[in-house]
Amino acid sequence: MKIVGLITEYNPFHNGHLYHIEKAKEVTGADAAIVVMSGNFVQRGAPAIMPKHLRARCALLSGASMVIELPVCYATASAEYFASGAVALLDKLGIVDAVCFGSECGDIRILKEIADILTEEPGEYQTALRDALKSGVSFPTAREKALAQYSHILAHPNNILGIEYLKALKKLNSPMEAYTICRAGAGYHDTAIDLGFCSATAIREHMNGRASMNEFSKLKKQIPKDCYALMQETCGQRFPIQADDFSLLLKARLLTETPESLTAYADISEELANRIINRRNSFLSFEQFCRLLKTKELTYSRITRALFHILLNITNEDIENYRKTGYIFYIRILGFQKESAGLFSLIKSNTQIPLLTKLSGKNKLCTLGRQMLNTDIYASDLYESVVTDKFKTPFLNERIQQIIKK
Repeated sequence: MKIVGLITEYNPFHNGHLYHIEKAKEVTGADAAIVVMSGNFVQRGAPAIMPKHLRARCALLSGASMVIELPVCYATASAEYFASGAVALLDKLGIVDAVCFGSECGDIRILKEIADILTEEPGEYQTALRDALKSGVSFPTAREKALAQYSHILAHPNNILGIEYLKALKKLNSPMEAYTICRAGAGYHDTAIDLGFCSATAIREHMNGRASMNEFSKLKKQIPKDCYALMQETCGQRFPIQADDFSLLLKARLLTETPESLTAYADISEELANRIINRRNSFLSFEQFCRLLKTKELTYSRITRALFHILLNITNEDIENYRKTGYIFYIRILGFQKESAGLFSLIKSNTQIPLLTKLSGKNKLCTLGRQMLNTDIYASDLYESVVTDKFKTPFLNERIQQIIKK
């Protein structure tokens, strides 16, 4: 059996994701697709618009064989750590033959060239990067300037993420082969919903801004039929969830912090810590506070990730310890297709880390593994508490959530 791994967020699931699953199987000749998916928080520094189990069910309805959760410390991390954690997870399954990701350029050769430069960091590149950083621009902009000949590639978010996947594969010396599929339809940031494949950004904006089911129905052409039915059934009961729904939780947490304590959290520099404390009394909402903190050097996404790291108690020390110890310590399956149940035995026979089907199995984990899992559990319960409060629905504790079997 040949297996392809996909790294995803499905925030939310739409026709472009269905295309990716189908095309990935086609170009790699895979019999099954294992999806590593962010849980209830995502890489741009935000809560997922829909709970992870709903998004996993959408993936299984659309051809994914199995969905595995990416630990929240990587799901909310920079592109480099997001990619490193996800690729390490696929690699440690021990059964994945290929990784297939979407990109705007669709050319694996060019993406590998850039990944090699960023991994090996030749002297010319280092000099150009230092000079750019001295001019006061953000790191992403400085890196783009240092790679001026590839600026047309680095201008697109999926290309950047693809490069990070390739870097991670190289650093891990993984046998998994890399493939890329040219992104079809709208660009990542496009907000129109009448395009062939509109973006997840467009769908999120439409979901967040429309309360009536009549307006929700305008998304019908952009979402696979079975997924749309599931979303239609649960809209207004389980989603949409937005960053501002966490405003009071964040404000309460910030009241307990100092500039010194804040710098312990991932993605928080001394400059950002001071800005947070100095502007704390002007906090009105999560997104308003992010805009208030933003500067030329501090990007909006960097700030949103940092604030969720505070809320979820994810520290620089945590990330560094995980990185030095192999990134991943367990496998948590969110769901699988019944016809793909054989993947369980394949994973058990080939992986060297625990496969957790119940949270009671955490006693099998090393100290760092238990710490990582406890953060995942807390993040899920915190998200669920917001769902419960917003929609007045029963609280679904993470410990009672069942693996989805389709």
